[in-house]
Parts: sequence; C-alpha cells; structure tokens
Amino acid sequence: MSEGQPVERQEVEAFLETRRELGPAYEREIVDAFAERIERAVAAQAGERVEDVRRRRDDERGDRQRQLALGIVSLVAGIPITAISAAMVDLPGLVVSWLGIVGVNAAHASAINGRRARPDR
Repeated sequence: MSEGQPVERQEVEAFLETRRELGPAYEREIVDAFAERIERAVAAQAGERVEDVRRRRDDERGDRQRQLALGIVSLVAGIPITAISAAMVDLPGLVVSWLGIVGVNAAHASAINGRRARPDR
C-alpha cells in the first residue's frame, strides 16, 4: 500500500495470513504494523477531505469578493450612465442602461451559482 491509498482486501488477507504463519511470537509487531498502515490511510483521506473543503471555502470567498466588486463598479458606472441617459435619451434610455447593468450582474451571479452547483469543480 502506498501513502494515501485505501487498504485493499488482499492486503488485509496477507496480514492475517502472515499473522497465522508466524504465530503469537510476532503477533504484536504484525498488528502494530497493520494498524500503522490503516492510520496512515485514514490520515491521508482526512487530509484530502480537509484540503478539498478549504479549497471550496476559498473559492466561495473569492466568488463573493468578485461579486461585491462588480456590484460596486456597477453602481459607480451607473451614476454617469444615468446622467447621460436621462439628459439625452430620457426614460427609455435610462431603463435600457440600467437593465444592461442589472443583466451583467445577474449573469455573473448566475455563473458563480452554476459553478457552485457542479460537484466536479
């Protein structure tokens, strides 16, 4: 068994066979070696799971920060767009420009949520 690999059934059978062949004189050493291998396999799996959770948490934190930044930029950009649209085109231009801003933010949020929903990322 290599580091991080699950303990295979054949390996368990080999340990049991070795224990039976060598008898009680080596039983403690055989059991200790087997327990150590199991502990390493469990620790490796736990480490992988912890790393996976940490990576997902960091990804989600970055997604939230990007969404916040886009929202702030949208509001800042919306001020001059509102002024220009209201002065030159009146209400239809104002509505169209804000629908565009809302559309960009909604598309970004939808992309983030779609990526979170996929378990394979």
